[in-house]
Amino acid sequence: MLVQVMTGLVVCVVVLVAASAYGVLQRRRSGRVRVRGRDEGKRLGTADLGSELGERATLVQFSSAFCAPCRATRRVLGEVAGLVPGVTHVEIDAEDHLDLVRELDILKTPTVLVLDADGRVVRRATGQPRKADVIAALGEAV
Repeated sequence: MLVQVMTGLVVCVVVLVAASAYGVLQRRRSGRVRVRGRDEGKRLGTADLGSELGERATLVQFSSAFCAPCRATRRVLGEVAGLVPGVTHVEIDAEDHLDLVRELDILKTPTVLVLDADGRVVRRATGQPRKADVIAALGEAV
């Protein structure tokens, strides 16, 4: 009986430690702006976005209706677009543009793509990015 209780406790502790480690890892990776090899060569145009590209760069945000971090991301990207001349923020409803979501391998919302003036994807962030990270990513696009 005591062996079963001890085994149960050990299993419980191991599960809690593993879940906590996974949570910390996910939290650290979420919102980080990075380069993905699979994005290389991908280009979006006016027809894909439903609006004009920015003169210097475009911040494309894929959102969904029930995504709480999407609202905060919208605010951050809007502020950055207002601060940096020639940068445009475009928000795309992922549910209404499933073909584009599949083509670009968008797995969760919010996902932010940083496009250069020609519409090439130069950076990507999955999750809510920090304002400083977005500004730094724009350095690659302009």
